[in-house]
Amino acid sequence: MKHKGSIEIHKPMEEVARFFANPNYLKEYQDGFVKKELVSGKGGAVGAVSKMLYKHGKHDMELIEAITKNELPHTFEASYHHKHMDNTMKCSFVSINESKTNYIYEYEYTRIDWVMPKLMAILFPSMYRKPAEKWLRQFKEFVEKQ
Repeated sequence: MKHKGSIEIHKPMEEVARFFANPNYLKEYQDGFVKKELVSGKGGAVGAVSKMLYKHGKHDMELIEAITKNELPHTFEASYHHKHMDNTMKCSFVSINESKTNYIYEYEYTRIDWVMPKLMAILFPSMYRKPAEKWLRQFKEFVEKQ
């Protein structure tokens, strides 16, 4: 299952990429984000592995992020592992002009092995797309306020 899209942000590309790259800002636009802990490698570098913790109501969620490409301010790619699913993320930042950036994204779920999420992905694929789109809108709002 793959989701693609883009969002225009009214800030210069370098500034958008700087906010994107800084894990201290994740709590500003990702609902439920608690913290990101570096497990191995150099933070933000290709090969770095981090544990990302989220809280949704009474449920905790742990993701393992592995950075596979970091050519910011232009592109960033990573894979994410959860005990029940894996996905990849590809992000590109394209300068529209000196004060606008097009943030292009692609998420692909490569493994879903728990019955209920797999069924939801088949019957209601928007359940996976909508949270990502919400985080992107929140990222845009956060960056544009800075």
